[in-house]
Amino acid sequence: MRKASFIFLSWLIPVASWGQSADLMGKVTDQENVPLEGVHILHVGHAGHAHTNFSGQFILPLVHVGDTLLISHVGYQQQWVVVQDPTDRLSISMKEDIVSLREVVVSSGLDAIHLFSDINLKTNPVNSSQEILRQMPGVVIGQHAGGGKAEQIFLRGFDIDHGTDINITVDGLPVNMVSHAHGQGYADLHWLIPETVEQLDFGKGPYYAQQGNFTTAGYVNFRTYERLENSQIKLEAGQFNTRRMLGMFNLLDGERHHAYLASEYRLTDGPFESPQNFNRLNLLLKYTGRVTPADKVSITASHFNSAWDASGQIPQRAVSEGLISRFGAIDDTEGGNTSRTNVSLQYTRQLDAVTTLSNQAYLSWYDFQLFSNFTFFLNDPIQGDQIMQYEDRQLYGISSELTRVLQWGALRGHLQAGAGLRADHSMDNELSRTANRTTTLETIQWGDVREANLYGYLNAELEWGNWTLNPALRVDQFDFQYWDRLSPVYSVEAATSTIVSPKLNLLYNPNDRWQLYLKTGRGFHSNDTRVVVAQNGRETLPAALGSDLGAIWKPSPVLLVNAAYWVLHLEQEFVYVGDEGIVEPSGQTLRQGVDVSLRAQPVPWLLLNGDVNYTLARAYEEPVGSQFIPLAPDLTVLGSAVVNHPSGVFGGAQVRYLKNRPANEDNSIVAEGYTVVDANAGYEWRQVTLNLSVQNVFNTAWNETQFATESRMFGEAEAVEEIHFTPGTPFFFQAALSYKF
Repeated sequence: MRKASFIFLSWLIPVASWGQSADLMGKVTDQENVPLEGVHILHVGHAGHAHTNFSGQFILPLVHVGDTLLISHVGYQQQWVVVQDPTDRLSISMKEDIVSLREVVVSSGLDAIHLFSDINLKTNPVNSSQEILRQMPGVVIGQHAGGGKAEQIFLRGFDIDHGTDINITVDGLPVNMVSHAHGQGYADLHWLIPETVEQLDFGKGPYYAQQGNFTTAGYVNFRTYERLENSQIKLEAGQFNTRRMLGMFNLLDGERHHAYLASEYRLTDGPFESPQNFNRLNLLLKYTGRVTPADKVSITASHFNSAWDASGQIPQRAVSEGLISRFGAIDDTEGGNTSRTNVSLQYTRQLDAVTTLSNQAYLSWYDFQLFSNFTFFLNDPIQGDQIMQYEDRQLYGISSELTRVLQWGALRGHLQAGAGLRADHSMDNELSRTANRTTTLETIQWGDVREANLYGYLNAELEWGNWTLNPALRVDQFDFQYWDRLSPVYSVEAATSTIVSPKLNLLYNPNDRWQLYLKTGRGFHSNDTRVVVAQNGRETLPAALGSDLGAIWKPSPVLLVNAAYWVLHLEQEFVYVGDEGIVEPSGQTLRQGVDVSLRAQPVPWLLLNGDVNYTLARAYEEPVGSQFIPLAPDLTVLGSAVVNHPSGVFGGAQVRYLKNRPANEDNSIVAEGYTVVDANAGYEWRQVTLNLSVQNVFNTAWNETQFATESRMFGEAEAVEEIHFTPGTPFFFQAALSYKF
């Protein structure tokens, strides 16, 4: 009715005025008069649309008197606007609302798929970094080292390990660590306080010019709040001596200047027989100011430290023979500690009505120490096989991006040109054999890594009618240096490599309910510096060639569907095995699969989510029968039902299914799949919120992470290769009480 009313009103405007047209300029804010970025403005009945920039401003070309606009943004009420005079500047104030699929518009942007993760985040509150990662459609994660180690990530038939094939950033700050002591691309996200996350920018495949290293399976950028609606204090308590305290405080909340402080402290012993003694502290201070209507500055500082003990991965035979329970340990002296301090400065300037310049500079100090024992007494039958991995790192970078809106007759769009530098200095990068976390038995590797990545890209999104053409080109140059401190002669090994990554994407949007897309592109992930210098710079930036053919479809106001068939080919690469200090070759691989996601809202207070992902992953240069890719998931199913009732009652249930998958190349060892159900329920009354949650409602005995490992327990005559696993969380009850002010 509302849409029909606006169309009717448009006919009341005198016909003589229809010949008047102009490029309509406008600004969109929230009810506090704070500019809203990313708002979609649809030119109803025409092929045009626009998005607001950082200052909430937009330009919509060739608008006539009487034309109708649809203004939409996830989490805000839609607005229909009839243009009275396109030469007048339009001002729109949007009202926040519970997420409604009726308000969602399928835009012609390349990243329209992020609608699904946006809806997840805004309808399903999260309390841990693990839960944040699970908001991305198709992502499955696992923890296997006492809660302090970065999660193992699975996406599109990849066992990404800790981040080798997914690019992760927070407000533009890199999370992945190159040439890390434990593994390439190591992405520890535990320094991110989940309640500070406002938006997820998420994409699958290597199709995005702005996303560089590690963007093969996909990327995710977390964006934190610029301002808090309320200050809040939250207290949580649960089984296994679990405690969490959160404080988020508004320090400055004016119309143009915002600042807040967020802090988090968490501790738990976990369900293990040997307590994890896990503790983590997070601090975040963020200021955002619109110092002039054309200038925006954001300064962020954060600090994180964590320490823990771990029971490690245990062999299946030890549990089957009754030597230990599922939550026991062979070596309970595993564990570690880590910290990270970040400082980031972002400056954005609107140069003119159609041109924006964004700049960022950042600096991080990071340290890491991890004790592990995967093989027990295989190599040293007396003192055991414990290893220690250590590094002390400085990471810094700068970047700039120029964005310009284009309009040439019926052709419109925008052009982006960007450049940047990232540099890492990992000092005392060490792998040693240790005993009981106190005695160093042998230093296997010890050295300093210096790695620099200089990059530039051009990206154009050109719209002609209902079609969008997105050609792009990215160039990355790497400089690798390694000083081996164990060498008797001082020598710095060095190499350089360059990779060119073209992209070409085609989108078709016949209306605001459909998008058909064909995405193609080349991406890559860099190899460890120690691999590069060992190979004299050859074959050290393995490329990923991919394509997606799919559609986003909104068949009804309360149903949103995405389906895609995709293919991804990875070239020859060399892998640095951080746990052993050796280089292993790995051949070409081919993955192809189907992704299906849906969001349904049968009634305003109930949202149903479903994500089904099937992948066929093979190493096609290997002999027949030995082409399986270890731990590559071929079928995952994620689903949830989320309730947000106007009465203040909220809650939901989530299910995760991971099918059995090969644990080795010939599938003779199988990693068992699982189905786990979580649930929560709560009530919000004025400023007070009570939330009760249960992980693993049915107390399923499931294995969170699994590996085919050859090991020998103390006293065993022979080594055995079999599944070694970290048990998943059993039934776990937790309560949270928060107060907003």
